[in-house]
Amino acid sequence: MRSNHPSFANLLRWCLLLRCPVCGNASIVKAPFRIKDRCSSCGAIFQREQGFFVGAILINVVTTELVILLAYMASLPVINAHYQFVLAMLFVIAVSFPVAFYHHSWSIWLSFDHLVEGLPKS
Repeated sequence: MRSNHPSFANLLRWCLLLRCPVCGNASIVKAPFRIKDRCSSCGAIFQREQGFFVGAILINVVTTELVILLAYMASLPVINAHYQFVLAMLFVIAVSFPVAFYHHSWSIWLSFDHLVEGLPKS
């Protein structure tokens, strides 16, 4: 196995741990809600050009919609008796989940991009 092509299991583990998808040695997170420009260990570029972040936003939006849909479907048996509670719960999920999932959406996007075309190095 070449070092620039990790196994799918390693890539998935690094993605969940918010690690660089190329080497797995460094975090992709610079600060809360800030992604590093490049890996401090291997030099892989995380933010290449304007608009590269759109993929991470897409992942965050679609995942949030799926979580809301699953929560709604799980609440169907009790929706008649507790309609206001279900709406409040769905609202809380809709507001909090994308914030909590922000770094992971970036990690998924970077891992997918590395899997498809490889992240360039500086």
